[in-house]
Amino acid sequence: MIQLREVATKKDLKKFIHLPFQIHKNHKEWLPPLISDEWKVFDKNKNHSFEHCDTLLLLAEKDNQVVGRIMGIINHVYNAGHHEKNARFCFAECYNDPKVYDAMIQHLENWAREKGMEKMVGPLGFSDKDPQGYLTEGFDDPVSVIVTNCSLPYMVDLTERNGYTKKLDLFQYRSPIPEVIPEYYKKIAERVRNRGFKILQFDKSKSIRPYVKPVFDLINETYTDIYGFAPLLEIEAREFSERFLPLLNPEYIKIVSDKNDKMVAVVIAMPDIGPGFRKANGRLFPFGFIHILRSFKKATQLNLLLGCVKDTIRNSGIDALMAVSLFESAIKGGLKTMDSHVILEENTKMRALIERQDFTIYKKYRIFEKVL
Repeated sequence: MIQLREVATKKDLKKFIHLPFQIHKNHKEWLPPLISDEWKVFDKNKNHSFEHCDTLLLLAEKDNQVVGRIMGIINHVYNAGHHEKNARFCFAECYNDPKVYDAMIQHLENWAREKGMEKMVGPLGFSDKDPQGYLTEGFDDPVSVIVTNCSLPYMVDLTERNGYTKKLDLFQYRSPIPEVIPEYYKKIAERVRNRGFKILQFDKSKSIRPYVKPVFDLINETYTDIYGFAPLLEIEAREFSERFLPLLNPEYIKIVSDKNDKMVAVVIAMPDIGPGFRKANGRLFPFGFIHILRSFKKATQLNLLLGCVKDTIRNSGIDALMAVSLFESAIKGGLKTMDSHVILEENTKMRALIERQDFTIYKKYRIFEKVL
C-alpha cells in the first residue's frame, strides 16, 4: 500500500533531500547536488521564492520505506504576469513504479484544482533557473551542468501514462573550442570596441560582488520572453548568487559596459566540475571540496550558464565581443569543448546563432502539460 504525506518536519525534509541519492545510486551519469545547497533550496526560511508561491512537498512510502518524492508549486508572480492559472510539478524522484508516480502526480493535481488552477506543467521549479524538463535524449552522456535534470528514461513514460503531453522541448548543445579564434570574430569584436564598448574581466570573486544586482537587473529585463522565467526579487538574486558564486571561476565571467560605463551585457560560464561533484557525492566535507577543486584543474569542457544582452543593442556584435574574450580564457585554461546549457526549442534566433558555430545537439529535455 502506498502512503503519501506532506513534508512537515526537519526529519521529513532530510528524507526528501536524500532520496535521489538512493534512487541514482548506480546511475553513473547522474550529477549529485550538494546536500548543503539542497537544504537552502527547500527551506522556507532560506529561500525567499516560497514567499510568493504556494508549495507542497510530498513523500511516498511503501512497506515503511520512502520510495518517491515530488513538489508542487504555484508561482503567483509568474501566473499574474502571464495571465495563467498553472501549477507546476518538479523535483520528482521515484523508482520505476507506476503506482507510486501515479499517486504522487494525481495528489498534486487534486491540490492544484482545489487552488483554482486550470493546468499542470512540469517538470518546472520556481523559475527557469531550477532544473527543468525530463531528459528524453542523451541518457548515455554524463550530465555536466549542475542545474540540469538528469532523470531516468522511465520518468517520461510515467508522466505520459497520466495524460501529459508535450508543452515544449529544450536542447543542449556542445561544440569544440577553436584552437585559434576565427578572424571574423576578432574583426567584429574590434568594431564593437571602437564604438566604446569594453569587456570587464575579473580575477577574484570578491570583485564581482558589486555587479550582482546589475546582472540580475539585466536578466529581469531581458528574460521576460523565456518560458518559466519569473523576475527575481533582490533578495532572491542575492540568495541565488550566494549559492553559485563560490563555484564560479571569475576568469569565465565577462561583463560588457558601454562608453558611459553602464552594463549592457553579460555571459557567465564555468569549467565542467561534474566529475568532482560525482566523487563528492553531495558532501563538501571532509574531502568533497578537494574533489571539486581538483576537477577545476582537470576540466576540459566549458559550460555556459547564462548570458544576456540589453534589448536595444542586440545584433550589434556584442555577442562576438564576449565570445572572443571567453574563447581567449578557455584556450588559456586548456579547455577543448563548450556546452551551451539548455535552450528553448522555440528560441530560433539563439539556436541559429550557435548552430552556425559548429554546435550540435547532444541532449534534449521535455516539459509536459495537462489540463486539469
